[in-house]
Amino acid sequence: MAGGGGQSLSFAGCNFLRQRLVLSTLSGRPLKIRKIRDKEEDPGLRDFEACFIRLLDKVTNGSRIEINQTGTTLYYQPGLLYGGSLEHDCSPSRSIGYYLEGLLCLAPFMKHPLKIVLRGVTNDQVDPSVDVLKATALPLLKKFGIDGESLEIKINRRGMPPKGGGEILFSCPVRKVLQPIQFTDPGKIKRIRGTAYSVRVSPQMANRMVESARSILNKFLPDIYIYTDHMKGISSGKSPGFGICLIAETINGTMLSAELASNPQGQGAAVLPEELGQNCAKLLLEEIYRPQERAVRELMRLSRWWNRGIGGCVDSTNQSLALLLMTLGQQDVSKVLLGPLSPYTIEFLRHLRSFFQIMFKIEMKSPEEEHKGGEKVLMTCVGIGFSNLSKTIR
Repeated sequence: MAGGGGQSLSFAGCNFLRQRLVLSTLSGRPLKIRKIRDKEEDPGLRDFEACFIRLLDKVTNGSRIEINQTGTTLYYQPGLLYGGSLEHDCSPSRSIGYYLEGLLCLAPFMKHPLKIVLRGVTNDQVDPSVDVLKATALPLLKKFGIDGESLEIKINRRGMPPKGGGEILFSCPVRKVLQPIQFTDPGKIKRIRGTAYSVRVSPQMANRMVESARSILNKFLPDIYIYTDHMKGISSGKSPGFGICLIAETINGTMLSAELASNPQGQGAAVLPEELGQNCAKLLLEEIYRPQERAVRELMRLSRWWNRGIGGCVDSTNQSLALLLMTLGQQDVSKVLLGPLSPYTIEFLRHLRSFFQIMFKIEMKSPEEEHKGGEKVLMTCVGIGFSNLSKTIR
């Protein structure tokens, strides 16, 4: 729990390290984290956490970072968000999505527009892939007024675990203030798009995943297009693998995602592309419904609610990003309808209270009230009027 006196905040343990560092950077409040894996045989920060701290150091100017000898205590005094053109090699033990999620929170508030090349693993089984963040997080940023030609995520090379070798370009314009949003009606599903990718394996793998995903989704919707992406040579990274990412889009611009990737080379049992495609389609249906329990086993039951509604206006991957941008908006009311809150989002709300002294009004919406989908949560807050001090009005 947060303690600490004055402006500084104190936490214990390695959980939610990224959340704490990002919110510390935005609020300007110094941070001390103690007892980082102090009871484990290999105590202290992991390589991917140290890599994320180095990335924060690159995008800020004047940050002070102190880590003790064992790596179990971290002191972080944030500097000013600077931005500019940068490059960063990500640790291959976590995918680029781990680092990109942090940058999406910080990029709009830089002094100079951020243009960064990230290298490492583009798709794995742990973090949101670059494909999903490109399809879901960028449209969400646009709703808060963060848009323009310079807002893009471009995949130059794909890299699968364990060796990676992928490369992406992320660029984002800066904004002085954010618009408040009223995003409470997700709308009906109008189409499904997706990408089936394969690297250093037969291109036929991608086609097999597309066929099996469509065999399930075509029961509910005709407008489905899944693009196949087979990269060769230097663009295919250093390890073989394949996977699929599916995005459902509604008439009101809600984007909901699901994705699955094959097991890393030499780890776990081999998985069939048909199995991967079918399971990803079921995951997407579950994301649309977002019940508290798994309902997808009764697949035919889904057709009754398929075109009637979905599990909130923001998918589970981007819940915390939406809540952060609402918090930092102008001093006006913002509302967003979410599916059931993930444990990560619940902890994020506690951290928002610690760093910004902001509380959300949380209203449960039962399926009976909404006549569609599973349980939903209406989140309401008044923005703190956060202003990008580095951005002059032109």
